[in-house]
Amino acid sequence: MKEHLQTLDTLSINLGSNDMVLVNFILAFVMFGVALSIRVSTFKSILKKPKSVTLGLLLQWFALPALTCLLTIVLNPIITPMVALGMILVASCPGGNISNFLSSLSKGNVELSVSMTAITTLFASIITPLNFWFWGTHYCQFAEIRNKIPTLDIPFDEMLSQIVLILGFPIVLGLLFSHYFPKISKKIIKPTQVLSILFFIAMVIVSMTQVLSGFEQKWEVYAAILCTLVIVVIHNATALAAGYYGGKLAKAPIKDCRTLAIEIGIQNSGLALALLFNTNIFLPGQWKGNGGMIIVAALWGIWHIISGLIISRFFRRSEA
Repeated sequence: MKEHLQTLDTLSINLGSNDMVLVNFILAFVMFGVALSIRVSTFKSILKKPKSVTLGLLLQWFALPALTCLLTIVLNPIITPMVALGMILVASCPGGNISNFLSSLSKGNVELSVSMTAITTLFASIITPLNFWFWGTHYCQFAEIRNKIPTLDIPFDEMLSQIVLILGFPIVLGLLFSHYFPKISKKIIKPTQVLSILFFIAMVIVSMTQVLSGFEQKWEVYAAILCTLVIVVIHNATALAAGYYGGKLAKAPIKDCRTLAIEIGIQNSGLALALLFNTNIFLPGQWKGNGGMIIVAALWGIWHIISGLIISRFFRRSEA
C-alpha cells in the first residue's frame, strides 16, 4: 500500500490565480450558507443545556485530532507522511454543513447539531490552524525519526491569516443577512446547502483531474486512490465511533450520542481542499508533493456523505 501512496506524494498540485479565486468564492459561499442557519436563540439554548455541547466541542476540538494523530502513528508503516498530514488537516477542520440534515434524518438532537456546527465554524479561524500545527508537528517529529523525511515546518501564521480572510467575511455577512432578513434566509438555506454540495463535488472533480494529469500510467493513480480510500474509510469510522461512544461514556442521551457521532464524523473537507490549493500556505518549494493530502481531503468529502447517510438510516431504524 505504501508504494502506491508514495506515487501521490510526488505530485505538487497548485492552481492558478484565477482558479484560486473560484475556489475561495466556493468556500465563501459555503460558509455564508452555514452562517444563515445560525440564530441568537441557538446560543441561548446552549447556556440552558451546556453539557452536550461542551462534550461535543471537546470531542471535535481535542479528541478527534488527538485520535487522528495516534491513528497516523499506528498506520505509519503503510501510509506516507503527506497522507498522514492530510488526515490531520481534515480532523482539524470544523463540522460539515450537511451534518444538520443527517442529524435530523437519524432522529438525533438537531438543536445540538446546529449549535456545534455554528460554534466550530465561528472558531475555525483559530482552532483549525492551531490543531493542524500542534498535531501535525507532533506527527512530523515521529515521522522524521521513523521515515527519515525532510523537516517540515507546519504553517500556523499563514493558515491563520488565510482562514480569517476566506472564512471571516462570509460568516459575518451571513450572520448579518440572517439577522436583518430572516424570512429570506429561511427560504434560501436549503437551496444554498444543495449548491454547496454541488460546488464541493466540482472541487473534487478538479482535484482528481489535476492528479490524473500528473501520471502517464493511469493504473498507478487508480491504485493509489483506492488505497487512500481505504485509509479514509478507517479514519472516518474512527471519527464516527469517537463521537458516538464518547457520548455513551459521558452518559449523554441517545439522541445526543447519535448527533455527536455525525458531528464528529462529518468534517468540512472543502476548507481543507481550499487551504491545500493555496500557495501562500503550502509553499511549492517546501511542500514538494501535496497530492496525498489533497486526495485524502477530496475522498473524505465524498465518503463522509455516504457513511453519514448509512449511519443515519441505521440510527433511524434502531433504538440504540
